[in-house]
Amino acid sequence: MTDTAREIASQPETWARAATVDGSALTGRGERTLVLGCGTSWFMAQSLAELREAAGFGETDAVCASEFVPRRRYDRVIALTRSGTSTEVLDALRRLPGSPHRVAVTAVDGEPVDDLVDERILLDFADERSVVQTRFPTTLLAVARHAYGENLSHLVGDGAAALAAELPAGVRDVGHLVFLGTGWTVGLAHEAALKVREAAQAWSESYPAMDYRHGPVAVAGPESLVWAFGAVPDSLDDTIRGAGATPVRNGLDPLAQLVLAQRFAVALAEHKGLDPDRPRLLTRSVILTQP
Repeated sequence: MTDTAREIASQPETWARAATVDGSALTGRGERTLVLGCGTSWFMAQSLAELREAAGFGETDAVCASEFVPRRRYDRVIALTRSGTSTEVLDALRRLPGSPHRVAVTAVDGEPVDDLVDERILLDFADERSVVQTRFPTTLLAVARHAYGENLSHLVGDGAAALAAELPAGVRDVGHLVFLGTGWTVGLAHEAALKVREAAQAWSESYPAMDYRHGPVAVAGPESLVWAFGAVPDSLDDTIRGAGATPVRNGLDPLAQLVLAQRFAVALAEHKGLDPDRPRLLTRSVILTQP
């Protein structure tokens, strides 16, 4: 079994531990908050921002760290970085205007991000050997959802169900994957599509669910799986089937639905003779050399 597959399988365990983590640094009721990240962490920033604002904790923006421009002032800034070393995240923290309360969510102790923040949430039990992130991002969202007041008593069971479930279609028959989300699950849809690209070098897309009919459906066909995360309207299934594609749904928690998509990405990689632990052109952290 690959490191990636082992880490996917460990998620019910890390989610159970997430409930014991103090996530209060992610709240800051009434504070205007910015969430920063790159790659997977940017997509998790999108989900976290939606969850925080929907829970009533205050205005929350999510920005890709490489695109951060210090125009607005924030009361609180949350930096998501598994390694604690990503250059764009560190640079964004250094360029923040004013004196916001700075929080890092990371998996590794003693890295450069520690010197740039006032508070840190260390999820070292969810760190990963694999370049491809799986359990760290889902665990940080479990911590956030618990901090925002959700009852997650069902989550571990749903995760176990996702590990035991049949994959939704034979990988031999799939040449195109589309992931759809709504609200906080849009970030999960983007993350699922990224897993397929990273692990399996395959064609994958992601969209807010109701935007799918505004153009993207044009490329769907018999080799397409269109995968829904969360409360995506059932009416889209008729559109998907009308294009000749196959809709995928289940009643599991969206984080567990992401586990199923992670498993599919690994299965597709193995079908293509690829090693998901060694994704093409990727490293664990992007560290840029300054000119």
